[in-house]
Order: sequence, then structure tokens, then C-alpha cells
Amino acid sequence: MSKTKVAIIGSGNIGTDLMIKILRYGQDLEMSVMVGIDPDSDGLARAARMGVSTTSAGVEGLVRMPEFNDIGIVFDATSASAHIRNEACLRSHKPDIRIIDLTPAAVGPYCVPVVNLDTHVHRPNLNMVTCGGQATIPVIWAVSRVTPVHYGEIVASIASKSAGPGTRANIDEFTETTSRAIEMVGGARRGKAIIVLNPAEPPLIMRDTVFCLAEPGDDIARTQARIADSIAQTVRDVQAYVPGYRLNQQVQFEVIDAAKPVNVPGIGPLSGLKVSVFLEVEGAAHYLPAYAGNLDIMTSAALATAERVASRIVRTGTTIA
Repeated sequence: MSKTKVAIIGSGNIGTDLMIKILRYGQDLEMSVMVGIDPDSDGLARAARMGVSTTSAGVEGLVRMPEFNDIGIVFDATSASAHIRNEACLRSHKPDIRIIDLTPAAVGPYCVPVVNLDTHVHRPNLNMVTCGGQATIPVIWAVSRVTPVHYGEIVASIASKSAGPGTRANIDEFTETTSRAIEMVGGARRGKAIIVLNPAEPPLIMRDTVFCLAEPGDDIARTQARIADSIAQTVRDVQAYVPGYRLNQQVQFEVIDAAKPVNVPGIGPLSGLKVSVFLEVEGAAHYLPAYAGNLDIMTSAALATAERVASRIVRTGTTIA
């Protein structure tokens, strides 16, 4: 069975880690071209050493390469603003190209593999939300499929050393994109996202905290048990493509009494069942050390998504429905 050839735009931390994953584990994917804008970047040098074609002329250089004719999927690991330009350039040369967007640009629908990949696998551009979104939205969705979630808040803490220039340039987009995805994909009525770049030495592993305020239902004990089971199953599902993803401790519950509600900005006073979930993500250390779980969950989610897309291309003989 022939593999789908892919290119990666962005030779920084995320792009390089993704390239290594494809070379090591790609089943229906074949790494073809690594694209950058800095001819001296480590990512381009590493790609060349590993036998991958390279260009330092950005997306314009990619579309001029003879390899571009055979590429079926392009990963964009640049920035939100750059992705808008890259997408337009790629489409002008190959309208049916499939693009997997690892920036917060969100040109296409948000995609969290365990939640909604089946729904969007045919779409021309899939957005992988953010590292915090990939880590936490599955948990919010796990709660919302049991009982309505009025409010979902996440705090993603990553090691400062794992945040490259692209991540730092996208901080505002991170919070906005993740907040929207908490609502649109996770199912929360209102969402909020916070990111912390932790400068601790030695660097700490990625940790994520999820808070949900949900409907308690008629039987609170039963609702709690169902939520805990739903979260446990979802964690196992994510571990299928991110082995270092895990709960730090048991799910915590607290009943917020109607007589002492909490005030949620944009909604007002709320009572119900508070669900607290504490996660950590250990990276596979393919390119950066294991503390960089924020990179690993993004590239692992993108790889899992692309494998499904490539399988569909082979099965249907087309890239876009």
C-alpha cells in the first residue's frame, strides 16, 4: 500500500519533533519535505541528515519544489498569522491539499482526535487547537457527555525551556483559541484558558488543571461515579496516541450550594457540582527532553489525525469529500 507523502512547514521545536515521529512511526505517512525560513536552523540541518528534502525559502520554496506535486498532506507548525498566508499559497497551487494546522489560527474546525476526528476527517484544513486544548478538552468533553457543563476553566503549565519563539508569539491566540474550543469541542457553556510558562530549574513536566462546574443531577453520587468513569476511559483513549498522558490523582468533587454560589464572569452566580482534574503530560523525548509534554501532545495528536486522513485518502482515492 502506498503512503501519503507529507511536508512540514516550520523547522522549530514542534516541526522537528513531528518530523522525527513521522520517520519513526508513520504507518500511512511518508516524510517528504521540511520547510523553514532560517537556513541555519537545527530542524533543517537535522532533516537533511535524516534524508529529508529541505527548503529555507518558506512555503513559496515548497510549492516550487518538484516534490510538491506528490504531497497530499501539509503540516503547518509556524504561527497563527503565518498560517493564513501559508494556507492561501498552498491552495492557490493545489486546491485539494489537506492541511493540518498546529497553530492557533483556526482556519478549519478544531480537532481533538478522541472527541471529534470522525466528524471532521474529510475537511480540507484541521486545526489542532493548542497543547493545553489537546490535554484538557478531552476531560471537559468526558464530563459534558455525562451532564451539562456550565463552565470549564483550564490552566496549562509548561516549562519555559519548552516554549520556542512560535509558542511565545502565540500566547494571546493560545488563550483565545483554547477558550473557544472548550466551548465548541468540549461542550462547556463558557470556557476560559490560562497558560503559565514555568521558569523552574530543573524544568518541570507539563501539568494541566481542569475545573468544571456541572449539573449534579438528581443523584449526585451516581453523577460523580459516572463522571469519574467517563474521565478514566477518555484518559485511556488519549494514551493510545500520547503514552505520557495521565491523571495525577483521583478526580475531585465539591458541591457548590445554591445558597453560596460562585460568580462566573459572563454568566453570573452558579451552583452545582465542581469537578477538579489534575493531569500531567510526559513527552516521549524524541527531540526535546521529557518535560516538554506540551510539544509531544501536539505532535502526537497531529500524527494521529494525519494517519486517519491518509487512511481515508487511500480508501476513497480522494483528499476532500
